[in-house]
Amino acid sequence: MKKNILIYLTFIGLTALFTGCEKDGEIVTILPNPKAPTLQAMPNLSLSRTNGTQVLEFVGTPVDPGFAASVTYYLEACAAGTDFADPVTVWTGTQAKSMKITVSDLNGILLKKFPADATTSVDFRIRGVLVVDAGTGAPGTGTNPFAYMSTPVNASVTLYGLPRLDLIGSGIDQKIESALGDGKYTGLVKLDMTMPFTLLDPDSNTSYGASGAALAVNGEGIDAPTDGWHRLNVDVNAMTFDVSEYRIGLIGSATPNEWNTPDQPMEYNPATGTWSITIDLIAGDIKFRLNNGWAWNLGYNKSNTGNLNDLFHDGNNIAVTAGNYTITLTITQPNGPNEAGSCTIVKNN
Repeated sequence: MKKNILIYLTFIGLTALFTGCEKDGEIVTILPNPKAPTLQAMPNLSLSRTNGTQVLEFVGTPVDPGFAASVTYYLEACAAGTDFADPVTVWTGTQAKSMKITVSDLNGILLKKFPADATTSVDFRIRGVLVVDAGTGAPGTGTNPFAYMSTPVNASVTLYGLPRLDLIGSGIDQKIESALGDGKYTGLVKLDMTMPFTLLDPDSNTSYGASGAALAVNGEGIDAPTDGWHRLNVDVNAMTFDVSEYRIGLIGSATPNEWNTPDQPMEYNPATGTWSITIDLIAGDIKFRLNNGWAWNLGYNKSNTGNLNDLFHDGNNIAVTAGNYTITLTITQPNGPNEAGSCTIVKNN
């Protein structure tokens, strides 16, 4: 926490950033000891597939810096005793009082970090990121935001393993899973148009394939519509399936195609749930898009420019200098038009 900081914001020539602080020369004072958020109440975290649609609520209190401020909150989890050296983001939003998530969504997120069908000791905290202004480089600005963390709360977390269908014949080991165990499976899979695939339920040893546009037991191989990453949905109750392109790419004046399609394709890692690319860039801007279109895109949060942990729908361009980079994207809110995420940009040379 940053203490004993007095920030004077004069708004001559600057955009007003806080409601009620728009007069020239008005002083905004941060408390000598701003009150950090607190994590006050936790739900029962013995998760079960039968309760997959149940909504869990984490209850907290907000940051109090001494004035009305815009804060982005992150509910984070890590292995007990690791001091959040490698946390996973469970929830993100602009308030900390009521953080809600379904059992199935929480289970899916935590499975990226913790084992299934086991009980693990996990620390949770709320991290509040406060940006006072942008562009000056001073403490509290977009490139150097204030961050306030709650005291960690420990909980025993029991996760459930997911029923799965294995892809047979796709060329790589991959699977789709049923978050609720209700016969509906979904997942991201990498497909090759030259390699039709079938699906195997390893629990019942049942094989599924295509019969025209429908799903069938012992059916024919399912053809990929294009090469690359797709979302595959299967319902073994209704005997239906659909395959749709799901391609996260990098676009911008810094990329080889600049602002033109096709975007530079990123690779998905099912184990970590992240997208990554290593690429040579020139000085310019980048953004992330889905399926070469602008309906779903991520850039800097317009009120929080400079924070790579806070990417929002239709955000500002991300500036880079020339060099070779490894860029990793974590999508925290996948559904548009409220998609959100975070990324790391590592310059290799």
